[in-house]
Amino acid sequence: MTEGPDRMASTGSVESTPKAEDKTQKPAQHAPSLLWPGHLKHLIAGALFALLAVYVSSLVPTVEIAWVSAILLLTIYLFAFEVVDVDIAAVSIMVLIGLTSLLAPVMGLTQGLVDNNHLFDGFASNAVISIIAVMIIGAGLDKTGIMSRVAAFILKVGGTTEGRIIPIISGTVGVISSFMQNVGAAALFLPVVSRISARSGLPMSRLLMPMGFCAILGGTMTMVGSSPLILLNDLILTSNTALPADQQMETWGLFSVTPIGLAMIASGIAYFVVVGRFVLPTSQGTKGKDDAMAYFRDIYDLDYELFEVRVPETSSLIGKTLDDIEHEDRIRVIASASGRTLNYGPGNISRDTRIKSGMVLGIIASPVPLLDFVAKYQLERHSTIRSLSEILSPTRSGVAEVVIPPGSNLVGKSARDIWLRKSYGIATVALHREGQTMREGDNIRDLPFQGGDTLIVHTQWDALARLQKDRNFVVVTTEFPHEELRPKKVGHAAFFFAIALSLVLFTDLRLSVALLTGAIGMVLSGVLKIEEAYQAVSWKSVFLLASLIPLGLAVETSGTAKWIAEQTLDMAGGMPIWVIQGAMALLATFFTLVMSNVGATVLLVPLAVNIAIGAGADPAVFALTVALAASNSFLIPTHQVNALIMGPAGYRVVDFLRAGGIMTVLFLIVLMVMLNLIF
Repeated sequence: MTEGPDRMASTGSVESTPKAEDKTQKPAQHAPSLLWPGHLKHLIAGALFALLAVYVSSLVPTVEIAWVSAILLLTIYLFAFEVVDVDIAAVSIMVLIGLTSLLAPVMGLTQGLVDNNHLFDGFASNAVISIIAVMIIGAGLDKTGIMSRVAAFILKVGGTTEGRIIPIISGTVGVISSFMQNVGAAALFLPVVSRISARSGLPMSRLLMPMGFCAILGGTMTMVGSSPLILLNDLILTSNTALPADQQMETWGLFSVTPIGLAMIASGIAYFVVVGRFVLPTSQGTKGKDDAMAYFRDIYDLDYELFEVRVPETSSLIGKTLDDIEHEDRIRVIASASGRTLNYGPGNISRDTRIKSGMVLGIIASPVPLLDFVAKYQLERHSTIRSLSEILSPTRSGVAEVVIPPGSNLVGKSARDIWLRKSYGIATVALHREGQTMREGDNIRDLPFQGGDTLIVHTQWDALARLQKDRNFVVVTTEFPHEELRPKKVGHAAFFFAIALSLVLFTDLRLSVALLTGAIGMVLSGVLKIEEAYQAVSWKSVFLLASLIPLGLAVETSGTAKWIAEQTLDMAGGMPIWVIQGAMALLATFFTLVMSNVGATVLLVPLAVNIAIGAGADPAVFALTVALAASNSFLIPTHQVNALIMGPAGYRVVDFLRAGGIMTVLFLIVLMVMLNLIF
């Protein structure tokens, strides 16, 4: 996607002739080619990992290290090949570690790898509670509409020049993401960037990647900016339990990494300002800023328009359901009227709606398929929208863009599975994925959603406003009539955010308690309802983080980390410390590309600590190196922020390879220079 008008409501039009397809044949034709290669890949990879585990077990000095190494390899396999969702994999590993207490005699162990009394300590850890609080605080700031004010300010200061707008947007998001989860900051700014793109005439593809990359970089500016850094101090304390008193590490303060983070953000901004014109894609889009219909035509090649038809008593359409006709005839019914009863919105229109004599149908479709549909069933086409004019007026409904974020509960499910139109009141008319737009007739409602999918939908504005509060969606369309959030609560939100920040900065209070003070303050003051606070928390991330902590404990206490460190040092020989440190940063970069950054941090911090001690370096600095390098996720769109911006901007994987490849190298250079200058 690129330059265009505000993501406004539209009843838009566009030319397209999608191919008619047999909805019962297509899935059957593609099932074998989609399923078996993936299964075969998993089986081959699983066999290789199993052989590697057997080989490693013949090298390690103890049975405990052999079993922990096997579980470690299993974790990497599950994460790298996405056999199951990462949170399910993490919980499964935690349960497996817990079962070692029961199976210890069979496994040749004297006791379980982790004491079951401490197996679930991760759920009460300082890191997990802090992340929950940060998510709630971020949602509270969002509820007040602060982002709209930020957009207005950026436009006022930056004007319409790319060289000025990119630093302002990227710098602002970078600072915000230093105090909240970077994917949350990116999600908050997605509608803001959309509005700025519309009003400045700059393509979305020129703005979203700098914004997304700086959101990731912003997570390196404070110790609460990213999950790895929040987790780091807990991992340091865990490592201290296995270290002698004279080698134990001090934990890091909130702003210990700020100079590094500032250098990271500055380098990222400078990178896009200097070479952005060479590495950022520029898709073709409309120049008309106020023509939303032209926007959907030029960006998605959709010539959809609204039509109203009446079903006479002689029509063969009577008795059919919407599911019988929509896919085959390439039309989408968005409302209906029977007598004085109007049916629209959630719960009223669904695929099992049966057509009756005299019913008036509101249809969104391309003109040619619509004319064919009218002729096929002998329908009466109205020249204007009459019976449904109230509910289909631009002030009540229109076309909008909605993105499925990577953390959505809908990922892996299809529109048909969840009855999307009936459940949420949004009728999908097209799906944009990886540069390709699929339309009605392309089986779009049977395709499982992926993170980053952009849905072009027709919806009532009140239904779209409700979606803005649902973390399963990110609403990109900004210019539509809807109720403002809670602008009168800006003062309350700012006050409790300042309270939380002050407690972190000027007291010795535990980080989780300080942040929860701000979070609960927003609830008590009415900035957020308690239900909204619960919805703001990404429980997938919580379970992922908490479930991996026992694995890190097992790696450390079993001696596995120390053994791997010794082997690494043997291979490194007499290399300089900065070379070994750089190798750890490179290893963390690789791990975070193929698995979660949390998982990479949990696995590598104990290893880094032991390597540093063996090499005579500062173990706390080596641990910090790993936690910071876990944010080096620019090369492929596996990071949640990259997956989030991919659909709205129309990016392809090659775009990330081109721009992210240079950014990855730049990140490592700046990281190593700053670490060695400061520490």
